[in-house]
Amino acid sequence: MSKSLSKAKKYSRRNRSFSAAPPAQFLSAKQLSLFGDSGNHPRIISRPEHCISRKDIDREALKVLYRLKDNGYIAYLVGGSVRDLLLGRRPKDFDVGTNARPEDLKRLFRHSRIIGRRFRLVHVYSPSGKIIEVSTFRCRSDHDNGEYASEGVSHIHGFGSPQEDAFRRDLTINGLFYNIADFSIIDYVGGMADLEQGIVRFIGNDPEHKCLKDPVRMMRAVRHAARTGFTIENNTWQSMLRHSDRIRLCAISRVRDEWLKDLHSGYSRPWAELMLRCGLFTSVFSGYASAFESKDDWLVRKLLFGLLGHLDHMVNDCIEISEAFMLALLAYPGLCVTPAWKALKVDRLKWPTQEVKSLLGMIFTPHDFRRCARDAAAQILASQWNISICLAKGNWPKRVWNKATFRESITFYDLVQEVLGQPIVGPDPHLRLGSKPLKKSGRRNRRPYITSRSIS
Repeated sequence: MSKSLSKAKKYSRRNRSFSAAPPAQFLSAKQLSLFGDSGNHPRIISRPEHCISRKDIDREALKVLYRLKDNGYIAYLVGGSVRDLLLGRRPKDFDVGTNARPEDLKRLFRHSRIIGRRFRLVHVYSPSGKIIEVSTFRCRSDHDNGEYASEGVSHIHGFGSPQEDAFRRDLTINGLFYNIADFSIIDYVGGMADLEQGIVRFIGNDPEHKCLKDPVRMMRAVRHAARTGFTIENNTWQSMLRHSDRIRLCAISRVRDEWLKDLHSGYSRPWAELMLRCGLFTSVFSGYASAFESKDDWLVRKLLFGLLGHLDHMVNDCIEISEAFMLALLAYPGLCVTPAWKALKVDRLKWPTQEVKSLLGMIFTPHDFRRCARDAAAQILASQWNISICLAKGNWPKRVWNKATFRESITFYDLVQEVLGQPIVGPDPHLRLGSKPLKKSGRRNRRPYITSRSIS
C-alpha cells in the first residue's frame, strides 16, 4: 500500500512540473478554419480526405505531440515529414511545431536541450536515442532573412502564429501541418494542390524575393524536384535562372553541406541535370565552367551523368560509400578533359597524388573538406593510371593492392569503363565495393593476403 502511495505522489509531482508555465489556449482545426492573419483562411483537410495514419508516424514523435496537446499547447507535425507521409515515403526526421516557448518545452520534457543562438530550438531525447526537434512557431519579419541573414540582426526571438510560420518556409510542399488534435492537415500556402499536381513552388507571390533573401532556397527547390520527379513552377524556375549566380554570396559551408546531402540522397543524377539546366551547377563548381565550354563537352556530360547514375544505384543498394569516393566521382568528369590532367602521363607505377590534389582544388574551390577525405579522393584518382598499367602487364605488385583505397580505386575504374561502354577487365569481383570482403586468416590484425594470381 505504501509503495503505491509513493508512486502516486511521484507521478503527481511529475505532472505538476508540466504545468509550471501557463498553457496557451488550444485551437482546433474547426476554429483555425475561422481564423487567419491578414484575412487568409487555411484549407483544412480532414482525416478521411488524406492518407496519413498515426501508424506511419514515429512513436517518439507521437509522444511529443500528445504531451504538448495534453498540456494545452498547439502541436503540429511540420515540414518535410508531412510531405513524405503524403507521398507514401518514410520520413528520415519528424519535426514538431508548437506555440510553446523554449522554456516551456524544457519544463515539459525532462530529457531535452535548448540549442541555437538566433532562434532557439529544443531537442527532445528519447530512451531509444532518437532526437525529435521541436520549434516554436516563428513570425515573418523584414529583419529576419532566414539563415542567410547575418548573426547580428534583430528579432532573434521572432515567435509568431502558425500561419506566419507557414509563410516563412521555402516551398509550398514543405508548408503543410498535421494537427494531432483531430488528425487533419492544415494548409495555409497551397501545398496540397501542388502535391496533387506535382509542382515545386516557392511560397508567396514573389519568387524573386525568395531567391534574393536566401539563394540556398534554389538548391532546395532543385533537390525536391529531383527526389519527387515534380516540375518546378515557371515563375520559380525563371527566378532561379536569373539569380543562380547569387549562390556564390552564401556561406561556403552551407552550400557545401547542401550538395553533399544531395550526393548521398540516391537522386544525384536528376539533381545534377536540374542544377546544370538552371545554371547553379557551374556557379557552385566554378572549375566545371571551362570543361563545359571545351570541345569535349559531350564527354563531360556523359561521364558526369553516367557516374552519378551508378552512384545512385550504389546508394539505393545500401552500399557503404565514403565521402572521398563521392568526391572523386564528382570531380573526374571535369578533370579528365583539362590540359593539366592530360599532361600527367604516367607510364610506370607512380602515384601523382600531390598533382591530382591541386587539380581537385580547381574543381571544388572555394569548398573545403576534411583533409583525410581530400587526400583519399586524390589517391583514388591517382591510382587509375597504375590500374591500367597492371592490367596491361598482368602483374599486380604488392604496393598497388596494399593501398588503403585499393577497393575504391578498382570500383572507380570499373565504373568509368562501364560508362564509356568498354569491357570490364578489372580483377575479381570480390574486390569491388559492396562485395563480400576477402576471407580473413586465423591470425589477428593481419592484412588479407592477395597474390597477383588471385587478381589477374
